[in-house]
Amino acid sequence: MPSESPAGESGSSPALTGWKRTLLRLTLWAFGLLFAGVASVLIIVGVALSVAYPNLPDISDLSDYRPKLPLRVYSADNVLIGEFGEERRNMTPIADIPQVMKNAVLAIEDARFYSHGGVDYKGLLRAALANLGRAKSQGASTITMQVARNVYLSSEKTFTRKLYEVLLTFKLEHQLSKDQILEIYMNQIFLGNRAYGFAAAADAYFGKPLKDLTVAEAAMLAGLPKAPSAYNPISNPTRARARQQYIIERMEENGFITAQEAEAAKKQELAIRTSQDNTKVHAEYIAETVRQLMYAQYGDEAYTRGLNVFTTVNAVQQDAAYRALRKGIMDYERRQIYRGPEEFIELPPDGKDADDAIDDALAEHPDNGDVMSAVVLEANPKKIVAVRLNSEKLEIVGEGLRPATSGLSDKAPPKIKIRRGAVIRVARTPKNTWEITQLPEVEGAFVALDPRDGAIHALVGGFDFNKNKFNHVTQAWRQPGSGFKPFIYSAALEKGFTPSTVVNDAPLFFDAGVTGGQPWEPKNYDGKFEGPMPLHSALAKSKNMVSIRILQAVGTQNAQDWITRFGFEAEKHPPYLTMALGAGSVTPMQMATGYAVFANGGYRVNPWLVTKITDQKGKVLVESQPPLPNESVRAIDARNAFIMERLLQEVARSGTAARAQSVLKRPDLYGKTGTTNDSIDTWFNGFQPTQVAIVWMGYDTPRSLGDRETGGGLSLPVWINYMETALKGVPVMEPAVPEGVINVGGEWYYEEYARGGGVSNLGGTSAEGTPSATPGAAGAPGSPGGPTVPRGPDDKSLMNSDGLPPNRPAQSPSDERRSILDLFRN
Repeated sequence: MPSESPAGESGSSPALTGWKRTLLRLTLWAFGLLFAGVASVLIIVGVALSVAYPNLPDISDLSDYRPKLPLRVYSADNVLIGEFGEERRNMTPIADIPQVMKNAVLAIEDARFYSHGGVDYKGLLRAALANLGRAKSQGASTITMQVARNVYLSSEKTFTRKLYEVLLTFKLEHQLSKDQILEIYMNQIFLGNRAYGFAAAADAYFGKPLKDLTVAEAAMLAGLPKAPSAYNPISNPTRARARQQYIIERMEENGFITAQEAEAAKKQELAIRTSQDNTKVHAEYIAETVRQLMYAQYGDEAYTRGLNVFTTVNAVQQDAAYRALRKGIMDYERRQIYRGPEEFIELPPDGKDADDAIDDALAEHPDNGDVMSAVVLEANPKKIVAVRLNSEKLEIVGEGLRPATSGLSDKAPPKIKIRRGAVIRVARTPKNTWEITQLPEVEGAFVALDPRDGAIHALVGGFDFNKNKFNHVTQAWRQPGSGFKPFIYSAALEKGFTPSTVVNDAPLFFDAGVTGGQPWEPKNYDGKFEGPMPLHSALAKSKNMVSIRILQAVGTQNAQDWITRFGFEAEKHPPYLTMALGAGSVTPMQMATGYAVFANGGYRVNPWLVTKITDQKGKVLVESQPPLPNESVRAIDARNAFIMERLLQEVARSGTAARAQSVLKRPDLYGKTGTTNDSIDTWFNGFQPTQVAIVWMGYDTPRSLGDRETGGGLSLPVWINYMETALKGVPVMEPAVPEGVINVGGEWYYEEYARGGGVSNLGGTSAEGTPSATPGAAGAPGSPGGPTVPRGPDDKSLMNSDGLPPNRPAQSPSDERRSILDLFRN
């Protein structure tokens, strides 16, 4: 008979019952510990929140988000010509950001952005599982968390910083809308290449506005936030493309694009913008001038306030000026002796080592626009084989070798000899072949302005801003040479001279008794003398003897006073007879304002550059408009300006600048060439009623440009090249005849001199050609009441063949330079 169970009806053993009780107690103890732990955590979190939350930064300013925005400079036709600031950013409202760009960002950074509350718990779990499963690593930071971190917090990886990030994320989600948060993110994030925000990146990498991006381009940019340097399409194209392909797949997975769109995007070849120069128009000297003006006004805030400065510059004309001046300088350079390669490097026999050496050499000798660098692989008198960036090989043969013939000779000195490992310069020819060249040593300047109000349309201060930031237009004081003669002729018109006044082009000689030093025997440029000729012919032929005789008659002191009406400084033009030959000092900008007086009917206009300044939202802060010419700014009589125009028109029709008429084929061209002693400076100063343009060329440390180099041969072609663009579509404009001027026999006269009045013939020369007035007599050279010639301890240096003193060195930026602020202040 079975024994009765001690456990009663349950049939359980005492040992089993005890185990259950133990398990129950352990369970209750575990739950107690868990509760206590949770409570402790909650208490700790609560304490942390009570301490940390009040210390979170104030984010109220994000509702009116104002990031650091650079200073931008625009042309009159709204083309960006300059940008200054550490952060290059184009603030773009969320409504203006295309959906394709938003979709690309959301697909890779935070696909559930619009559905989570700031911290994506599902995303955290998915990222954890993906990372544990060794799939492609996924991040867990939401866009809101990234905004919190990028705007307010550091990047240090500590528990405290992470806690603040989470708390700040909740605060952002509470106070801002989703669109506001996304707008901040897409404008704030750094994307490499100095670009902040996707609008700036679209321009930096593709050279296009954000609204024009394709799916493939948007996906490429969306890959940058994770690691801007690692996924940079310029420096790391392979890694950038791999990430782009992945993002396109994510866009398809999230339903942002179709399978067909994804396939097309993956196959699209992208045109990456690799140039370091992100402006389409070369206006560096203008942009720098504006930068100085803005910094003087706003200080360091100029680079962060998002100021937009609009200028008078015409982008098309600026581009034409830049190209014309560079072409003129490089055309001159082709006629110079080859100075040899810039460097010699050792090329290892190993292909990879050789490629590395070539890359290093080309990095140290970057391209200068269309003057590019290359490393010679082989060279002989008939052919050069060289390599450029990206292993691009080129051959130079035939005419392309001519500029460096001396460097290919077997007798060439070692420093000039072109051989394997030589770093040289090359350029493409109009026939799309290659030629060898060299960076120029000569400099140039170009400025064009509207004579009707002084608005600067184009300005190029030198061959290359990065090489030489010295602005030759506003800072270089040079001798104007014969380009200064029109201002002496203008003074003569007020003394009764007419275009028909006959002046003798005969030799002049001033002995030591007159000069007080060495004898002075000026000459014409060609060394020839043509005898008596009318004033208009003398200016067209640029006759030095005639100009000196005119200045003798006018009086040097009178002439010195007269030229100040055109904006020239009296102290820069001593009252000596050499003033007639342009022995003083001017800047190209002064020459532009001086010739503008002739072009606009006799009014003095000041050059101006800035038309408007706006803030980042387009609010106008400053707007300027110069007064139109009126009688209060009249410099010379309208009759004087009209007749001077006619004289300068003859220069461009049949004189030293006749090439202008033959090429441009329009009658409304006026100007004067200028070549100083020993061809140290060459000029062309010309205008059409809507454009005054000045071209100067010379060496910074003055030396001869060459015996055959003249203003007509060197500077005039630059002017013509520019005017072909600037005057395209501009109707012919000839000046109206002012009151008091009449035409007699095809020539124009002041009315009072039309019937035989005024100076008809400037005599006063003996058979030997010496001035008939005796030294010391009233009106004689050197007399108290008449014109003077150079005197003093430096006279010896003034007595040269052409009657000009030695050229002064180009003015350095630190020596008595004219303030840019003064030049462009209304």
